[in-house]
Amino acid sequence: MSPLGEAGETRFVPGDRVRVVRRRHPGHTRIPRYVRGAEGEVTAVRGTAPLPDIGPYAGPIEPVYSVSFDSESVFGPGDEPAWTLLLDLSESYLEPS
Repeated sequence: MSPLGEAGETRFVPGDRVRVVRRRHPGHTRIPRYVRGAEGEVTAVRGTAPLPDIGPYAGPIEPVYSVSFDSESVFGPGDEPAWTLLLDLSESYLEPS
């Protein structure tokens, strides 16, 4: 993978609460199914990259965010203590929470 580009102005900043969009895509998407509809917190702006759904290097350039999720909010409570799930997600995969 090539290095991420410089992120200028972005829709979200670290500390923002976001929700992963819940929609059906007619083709390929890089949104993990298990996190669709989940709420998390932006922890960092990683840079910019082409939207991977369209194909490598072909999609529009978008900011990429590191988003943290509480394991119990994504997978439900379990026998183990809660842990943090950290995913890098493109801007169009997110909406304000």
